[in-house]
Formats: sequence, C-alpha cells, structure tokens
Amino acid sequence: MTTTTEVRTVSALDSFWENVRTIIYALALAMLIRFTVAQPFRIPSGSMQPTLEQGDYIVVTKWSYGYSRYSFTPLDRFLPGGRIFGSEPKRGDIVVFRPAGQNRDFVKRLIGLPGDRIRMVNSVLHINGEPVARELIGEREAERLVMENDYRTTRVELYRETLPNGASYLSFDERPNDRFDNSDEDFVVPEGHYFMMGDDRDNSQDSRTQVVGMVPRDNLIGPAQFVFASFDRSTSIFRPWTLFTGFRGERFLKPLH
Repeated sequence: MTTTTEVRTVSALDSFWENVRTIIYALALAMLIRFTVAQPFRIPSGSMQPTLEQGDYIVVTKWSYGYSRYSFTPLDRFLPGGRIFGSEPKRGDIVVFRPAGQNRDFVKRLIGLPGDRIRMVNSVLHINGEPVARELIGEREAERLVMENDYRTTRVELYRETLPNGASYLSFDERPNDRFDNSDEDFVVPEGHYFMMGDDRDNSQDSRTQVVGMVPRDNLIGPAQFVFASFDRSTSIFRPWTLFTGFRGERFLKPLH
C-alpha cells in the first residue's frame, strides 16, 4: 500500500490574512479589557500633588463602581445613561470622572457624599460643619505652571489630612487666604452627586469651580489604584534615551490611597 502525504502550501495572501485576524483579535481583547477591567490614564497637571505627579501613568479599575456610558469612551455618545452593577464610592477615593458638559476626564479626590455640606474656612476643609483633622508635616518645593511650557518652583506647606471615615492623605497649601481658602457659603452636595477636590488645594480646578461642579454618579469612571510608570518633563518620544533618563523609578508600581 502506498501512503501519500499531502502538504498544503500557505500562500503569501493566506499568511497576510492570518496576521490581520490575529491583530484584530488582539485589539478586540485589549478593548474588552480597557472597557471592563482596567484602563490607563496619564496625569497632565499637578492638581493632585503630592499624591499624583505630572507625567504619572495610573491604572483605574472599571468594575469598582459598576459601568456607565463613560466606562466605554469613545463610544459614550452612542450609549444610554444609567449605571449597571453599581457600587458606592468611598470618601477619600482618588476618582477618574467626566465632569458634566466636558469632553475630557479629570482625576480628583472624593471629598463630599450626597447630602454633605462642604466648606473651606481659613484653608481648613469642613464637612457638615466639622473641621477635617490636619497635621502640618513641614514645607517642600512644588512646581507651578506659569504659562505654556514655563514652570517655576515655589514653597508650599505639606499637611496630612484625615477624613471622618479614617482615609488619610497628604495635601499642599501654597498661599494663606487664597481665593479657594474661604467659601462664601456651604457647597451642598445633591442626591446622586459627589464633591471632588484636588490635593493641591490652591492649584486645582475641582468641584469648587464651575468647570467641574458637582459630579453625577453616572459620570464616575473608576478609582485610581496605582502608578504603573512615571516620566519627568525632560522625556520625549523624539529623544528615546530620555525614556530611561526621565523615568521616575521611585514611582514605579506605587499604590495610591
């Protein structure tokens, strides 16, 4: 008996389409993970110093608060409102969200829950009429953007604040009696909304401003969990060696709280 072995020759066209399918599957898997599990974000400003630095890349978990249309950006404009599998965020969480009426994402600390009254009195945060405990740690230098690509260094006071639920973190206070240091009246957080603030209190557009305002529950994207990479301002993709010289190794895989 004669046995014939048949060998199929893979053409260049077959190989091309196999590679295309592999790329499509990989992209689909990456998008599924981005939409439902975790998403990276880059920190473009210093409003969350000293917790987050400009140039940090953070990981945000998508399942923690459930899913809304903003979990699926850039498809959000085609999706209905509401939230599924939702759970409540905690006071003190570092949250990525989309302010109402904005087309970009922000990251701030969640300070006020629905029904809370928030006020600043002589630089001290007050929640429901009670001052938040804070301890002066000392002074340190912080960078400030004066105009485009022009930074200056200034001295700021470093505090440790402890919220009523025990969440504790560091914050900056640069200027006594700054416009943000005293509120004319209480900010009352409506039902289904949250009050967000930057840790760099005198250098943050947050719920104290009309740009951000109160943040609807549906606009929450997720809590920041850790820094997975960080690069200083000297880093440029056009100078590949700066990916090494500008890498902040001390912030690699730094947990956030």
